[in-house]
Amino acid sequence: MTARLSHTQRSDARDNRERILAAARAVFVTDGLDVPMRTIARRADVGPATLYRHFPTKQMLVAEAFTDQMCACRSIVDEGLADPDPWHGFCLVVEKICELQAHDRGFTAAFMSTFPHAMDFAAIRTSSLTGAAELIRRAKDTGRLRPDIVLDDMILMMMADSGIRAGTPAARIAASRRFAALMIQAFQASPMSSPLPPVPRLVPAVPVPRRKSRGASDD
Repeated sequence: MTARLSHTQRSDARDNRERILAAARAVFVTDGLDVPMRTIARRADVGPATLYRHFPTKQMLVAEAFTDQMCACRSIVDEGLADPDPWHGFCLVVEKICELQAHDRGFTAAFMSTFPHAMDFAAIRTSSLTGAAELIRRAKDTGRLRPDIVLDDMILMMMADSGIRAGTPAARIAASRRFAALMIQAFQASPMSSPLPPVPRLVPAVPVPRRKSRGASDD
């Protein structure tokens, strides 16, 4: 009986921790890093005491949420490397990394500026970059990826994708998907004009000026 109770308590604690992290990521994305801890507790449906038992400080909570984000990036690269078709794996990574950043909404940049010394993420970053470099090498061997593509081109793509701004989350994700499709075509050794995802509305519609008929006066 004691063993079953202990197992249940550990399971409840894990569930609470996961709910807190999920709520924190969602709130950080929509409201920024300054959101009060009590707001996160309410969003996670736990009491403040439970929240502080798992994460005694705001910095610890934000750092854990950021670690999950970094690990998600590494998991995407691993998924691409596991694909038996290296070109398909490369395309999958481009698409999923761009979409991950669309959901990020500047969380990573905000974390790094607010807590620059909160954690050493160099090992995770190095691991992800090493995997991406191997993915590029394999895709080149298939002849589908341009031979002049280097790892810095992937980083440049991520920097450009992170700069996408849109009025709604749905528009931002749609824009990121279209950007990924454009990048994949640019990366191909022999670019093909395959259909692109729908274009989202990023700016107000600009009226097209009507052409003047011949002989019309300029007055």
